[in-house]
Amino acid sequence: MKLAGRLLLTLALILCSACLPAQAEVENAPGANLEVSLITYGPGDIYWERFGHDAIELRDTVSGEEVDFNYGVFNFDEKNFFLNFARGRMHYLIDAEVTTDEENFYKQAGRSITKQQLALTPQQAAALRDFLFWNLRPENAGYNYDYYIDNCTTRVRDALDRALGGAIKARLTKLPGGMTYRQQTVRLMSAQPWLMLILDLGLGPYADQPLNAWQESFLPEKLQANLSSVTAMDEHGAPAALVQSEELLSPNHLSMPPPQPPDLRVPMGLAGLLIAGLIALAARWWLPGFALFGSLYLLAAGLVGLLLLILWTLTAHHSAWANANLLLFNPLALLLLPAVWRKLRGITPSHFTDGTLLLQLLALIAAMLMHMLPGTVQQNQPWILFALPIWLALAWGMRQRSRH
Repeated sequence: MKLAGRLLLTLALILCSACLPAQAEVENAPGANLEVSLITYGPGDIYWERFGHDAIELRDTVSGEEVDFNYGVFNFDEKNFFLNFARGRMHYLIDAEVTTDEENFYKQAGRSITKQQLALTPQQAAALRDFLFWNLRPENAGYNYDYYIDNCTTRVRDALDRALGGAIKARLTKLPGGMTYRQQTVRLMSAQPWLMLILDLGLGPYADQPLNAWQESFLPEKLQANLSSVTAMDEHGAPAALVQSEELLSPNHLSMPPPQPPDLRVPMGLAGLLIAGLIALAARWWLPGFALFGSLYLLAAGLVGLLLLILWTLTAHHSAWANANLLLFNPLALLLLPAVWRKLRGITPSHFTDGTLLLQLLALIAAMLMHMLPGTVQQNQPWILFALPIWLALAWGMRQRSRH
């Protein structure tokens, strides 16, 4: 993610022009002199690196010049960056760097580097090169980033598919994917458990739709693997494997994500039972504790509900829209805060409190019944198992007589 890349590339081109006047360069080499490769970088330690990264490498076989094009540049100093991020309007850029500079960065970070040389015809290689340099122009470089459907890997995938006349998409849309967006997200973020839980809580039913291999190629590692199944026509019109060779240029030195996502149902269910038990015991034997535990949960549930509602109605984060977790955590919880404190004074719950509790319990039933419906249903069972016993304990505790 280095913004000085374009300046370094320009300098390299100038130096090459001065030192090798008789040789071609990537920008103006004939297509027959261009080698095209997909470079895949393994996941990093920082949360935004957990999904991995990739680039298209163009190499001029005459001059030896190698340039990496990647779509993963963003700028924290951009005006209203964090506001745009919160609203789901993130601005990313394509960038180009000398291959050795790019690879040295990832080697020093301990991330793996894999190179797949691709079998493009001279015409396809030249068309890809022309498109990438056109895309590199300042007026064309920016795009609106989306985690799943328009990111630094889908842009690489689409550029290659464009040069190949749609051969990649035609093949991969016929193959099933292995996981959903949610499963891949939970798997890759499992090294940061709290962030993993936050993302899982915030993802709506969009993240649970079945994917084909083309869609699942939003991940660098999946695009790398899926290209091995693609064939393309060579310059003589005969079918040939798209991936000519694959080489591990640098091994991984970091902990790798697990091959499967963790099953959150048991730990979340146990956590819900533990909190529910504390609330129930406090309601029976220690009213200040009931007021404290109940208030903390209701405050958290209400604020989470407000955030989920904002994500749905006021942002472009479409993967968070129509989140069924709103049935479990919603602003109704904030209306119940006075009731848990009134219990300290022995005041019987009002009709308003009873009605609010009834609405919440009906919402819980609706959340469970949704899993009996056909079609794509949000896979939020861990959060149902967490929230259900807590809400039942709160409802029971508000009606329970305490013992001093």
